[in-house]
This record gives sequence, C-alpha cells and structure tokens, in this order.
Amino acid sequence: MTPAPNKLTCHCGAVELEVHLSDGLKTVRRCDCSFCRRRGAIAVSAPLDGIRIVKGGDNLTLYQWGTGTAKHYFCATCGIYTHHQRRSNPNEYGVNAAALEGVNPRDLGDVPWADGVNHPSDRS
Repeated sequence: MTPAPNKLTCHCGAVELEVHLSDGLKTVRRCDCSFCRRRGAIAVSAPLDGIRIVKGGDNLTLYQWGTGTAKHYFCATCGIYTHHQRRSNPNEYGVNAAALEGVNPRDLGDVPWADGVNHPSDRS
C-alpha cells in the first residue's frame, strides 16, 4: 500500500505541492555547500515523479548556478524554498522538510550533514 502523500506549502500559501517521499523522513539531511548552508533548510528525498504541483506553479522561481545541474525552486512571493532537483542525484528531488504539513524540524533530532563543500561531482 502506497503511503498518503504529504502536503507542502510555502509560507504565504501561494504554492502547494503534493509530495510522495522516497522513504518518509528517514532521508533527512543538511548540506554544507555554499548555497545550502546559507539557506539552512533540512531536506528529505522524493523521486522525480513524486511531486505534483497542486497550485502556484506559475509562482515558483527557479535558481541555478555553477554546473546548472541542481534546480532550486522558491515561492516568488514569500521566498520559501520548496524543493530542488539534486546535483548529487538528478533523478531525485530534495524537499524542504519544514514546509511539509505536520513536520516541525525541532522534532527531527540530530540531522546528518552531507559534505557539499567536497561534492562528489567535483571529484575527478
């Protein structure tokens, strides 16, 4: 039986996503790359077909830099990061755990860090 999808919303409510997580909250992580450490979000994984935009697709803003592999999406109104297509695994999304309905990041305990400074894609 497939678990029910999670509801994800930005702060202002302009963007709403339906998210099917890859493995619930078991994939929580933080990243210390130059962008993620400034953003400060905790991400969880979802497959590329695991996100459906319920409303506000035209209100999502895309940010890319460097290799352009990672695609980071934000609400254009309130600025909340909703999700990103991952650089380390472009076949997967990272989803803002704190934007998932019913999730409080304080309840996630010690969240492991991914080494984004020494990204695997940067190694020869």
